[in-house]
Amino acid sequence: MNSPNQPLPTFDEVLLCTPQTTAEQVELFLRRCLTPCSGGEKIYTMLYADELSYDVSCRAEELFQRLQHCNSTYRLVILCNCEREHSYIPSVFSHYKVHMIPQRPLAEIQRYLQHHYKVARPSSSAASVFKDNMCVGIVSSRKAGVGK
Repeated sequence: MNSPNQPLPTFDEVLLCTPQTTAEQVELFLRRCLTPCSGGEKIYTMLYADELSYDVSCRAEELFQRLQHCNSTYRLVILCNCEREHSYIPSVFSHYKVHMIPQRPLAEIQRYLQHHYKVARPSSSAASVFKDNMCVGIVSSRKAGVGK
């Protein structure tokens, strides 16, 4: 948010982890992050890495240990749920741990995201279904099972 005109991360810079994430997906992601290339100063992010299975986590750690020496300028952020800090990945990378609390007010974060997710020319875009021609929207309900 310190550089409001800088684009948001692209699909190749973010890995959203689930218990079904495969070792191959993690390997491809880590290779993009840790292999030196002329791709610029990308910041790679693994979200919910604590949800990876034990086997996938072990393989990810092994690959990280092998490849981290290939590129001394890699930029990798691993976000985990603090309630699962004893899972494999948070434990292995615990010496890098930084506790984060959002430092900006919610309204400022929302304005920042609106700036990046607003469709420039909404003529015949699906974004017209969301408020203010946004290309991303969140639908939620206070009641479970109401089809949203």
